[in-house]
Amino acid sequence: MQTKAAVAWKSGQPLTIETVDLQGPKFGEVLVEIKASGICHTDYYTLSGADPEGIFPAILGHEGAGIVVDVGPGVTTLKKGDHVIPLYTPECRICKFCLSRKTNLCQLIRGTQGKGLMPDATSRFSLNGDPIFHYMGTSTFSNHTVVPEIALAKIRSDAPFDKVCYIGCGVTTGIGAVIFTAKVEAGANAVVFGLGGIGLNVIQGLKMVGADKIIGVDLNPAREAMARKFGMTHFINPKTTENVVDAIVQLTDGGVQVHADDLVSTHHFCALDDIQANASQTEYDHVGTGFDLGREQHGTNAGGDAAADVADLVEGCVFADFGQRNLGCHRVVAERGRA
Repeated sequence: MQTKAAVAWKSGQPLTIETVDLQGPKFGEVLVEIKASGICHTDYYTLSGADPEGIFPAILGHEGAGIVVDVGPGVTTLKKGDHVIPLYTPECRICKFCLSRKTNLCQLIRGTQGKGLMPDATSRFSLNGDPIFHYMGTSTFSNHTVVPEIALAKIRSDAPFDKVCYIGCGVTTGIGAVIFTAKVEAGANAVVFGLGGIGLNVIQGLKMVGADKIIGVDLNPAREAMARKFGMTHFINPKTTENVVDAIVQLTDGGVQVHADDLVSTHHFCALDDIQANASQTEYDHVGTGFDLGREQHGTNAGGDAAADVADLVEGCVFADFGQRNLGCHRVVAERGRA
């Protein structure tokens, strides 16, 4: 079949809308019509040429939602008409990583996915006979895409595509980091550095678990209003606050105990997201590491979520009274020749 897609031909160059050829699904694969796709900073990172796994030409995009159009041989969990969210972190449930239940870093198709290929080491996309690479196993910047069955999460059919597409990355990363990785408890005080897509979903996760004070720190005052809709209780702008650390200490009666990308401790959680580099580095450094005092540092991939958690996130984020419904800031229909 043919389908329209935004193709990244080379690093640093604008995407172009092309009509590409797409092979049907092979064994264990599913053809999905993408109804909505978010744009994540990771897509920009890859397009910039800084991504060591970046490969071109490729069809980017990994925050999508759509409908199953067809299934290949061997597919047992999905059927035509099912509504799904593609997952860049699949869940095969048979590799040792999945079976351990201690990580979501499924390895079954990692070797080919990182090379922009399907599990059989070929691409389903092409143009004029030349292959175009997949991206993160999803390629949601295409009207249609082929995805391994194990990299799709089935969701309820009445979930709005333009609201749930973010769950494929930003939502799972932020909320999952709070619930699954940090295991933040009700009543905790929290500080979130940077109120971009991940930061907002960290806040949303903190609200879900019943955190007490949820402090947002960002250089952009325009982000305060949206962050408050997601559950932020206090806002600090390093540009207008003389001493950020002191402000946090005063608000929390003791301050943040740990810091770094998606860090946790027993009582406090701190996430760095989308904040200008070194903008408040002095304040940040002075928060202290304190690992010798029992503090812990944890990394997370997609929030530690598994495919089975996605349907629950759809329920909590879209149909419960949380800020997910307000996450999108721009809506674009890509019909022009450049994107």
